[in-house]
Amino acid sequence: MEAGFKVLEAANADQAIQMLETHPEISILFTDIDMPGSMDGIRLAHAVRERWPPVKLVLVSGHQSPTSDILPTDSAFFAKPYDMGSVSKALWAMTT
Repeated sequence: MEAGFKVLEAANADQAIQMLETHPEISILFTDIDMPGSMDGIRLAHAVRERWPPVKLVLVSGHQSPTSDILPTDSAFFAKPYDMGSVSKALWAMTT
């Protein structure tokens, strides 16, 4: 999913953290909640919110529907299958 954005892909949360450490230009984290590695997408999103507060967060899942109190502040959630138009619109709104 690109929607006009430059996309960097990480296989797991550990790689995502490494990318954030080496690419300060990253402004949005788009992650699945159900992912392999040392932490799931929700834990990753909370870690990113604490360490890189300006990074916008988008979480998706085909298996979970987290409540807003579980998600980090100022994050968006989309259930799979999601509408690409809605996701693209939300991503662009986050950049303005």
